[in-house]
Amino acid sequence: MNFFQQLRVGIVVAVMAVGAARAAERAVEVGVKTTEWNGYVRVDFPVAGRRGLVVAPKQAAPGRPWIWRTEFFGHQPQADIALLARGWHVAYMDAQNMFGAPKAIAFFEKFHAHVTKEFGLAQRVVLEGFSRGGLYAFNFAVAHPSWVAALYLDAPVLDIRSWPGKKPESKEWRECLAVYGLTPDTVAGFKGGPLDNLAVVAKAGVPILSVCGGADKTVPLAENTAVLEQRYRALGGTIEVIVKDGVDHHPHSLKDPAPIVDFLVKHARF
Repeated sequence: MNFFQQLRVGIVVAVMAVGAARAAERAVEVGVKTTEWNGYVRVDFPVAGRRGLVVAPKQAAPGRPWIWRTEFFGHQPQADIALLARGWHVAYMDAQNMFGAPKAIAFFEKFHAHVTKEFGLAQRVVLEGFSRGGLYAFNFAVAHPSWVAALYLDAPVLDIRSWPGKKPESKEWRECLAVYGLTPDTVAGFKGGPLDNLAVVAKAGVPILSVCGGADKTVPLAENTAVLEQRYRALGGTIEVIVKDGVDHHPHSLKDPAPIVDFLVKHARF
């Protein structure tokens, strides 16, 4: 029985037990909302007190593959839309302002368990990390490499000392230090970021695509993806980097998402 069937059965049971008024209250408590997103059915629902969503294709591809946007859902969605057309699901969970810290990964674990069970999605997922979403995507892959089919990183933050650390007076830096349990004095020795744990992901054979602006001043290429590429290749990992010459942090993605889609279709291991 799938998620929607379970929901309908639950409401029918409520009607039989306590009447239509209580059934309506139950539907609100469930918190499920169905809308349309770029021509596809979008389902919003709560998980562990956070907002989550899944966008469904017209017809699911064999194995029910999916891509999980870890931050900034709906921004430059051309790759997501192209994958929906190929039968992939698209998902998102709101864990904002947690910068990929262990607290965020704990929420992500609950979301992964929920959508693989209730929506029947593949155990493995492509994680899509835009900007600071790179911290979430990569740290989840470090925590659960066997659950990751591939990583698509887009102008990703891979070292908190690069961003937001270079703006020590910023609200983001204060929030980042707090959620990791760090101070300005202890952060120098921090070894819990993506670039510190590449071997775990490489050993699991996770393929990586990174799309970056060559002139990114917010999340400098040289401090993030360039370091990732060099170290990951040295570990024997599969990685492709697309550099957009002269482009700053924005715009993300590619106008034509075909290179992104082609890489994921070829390399993702569901």
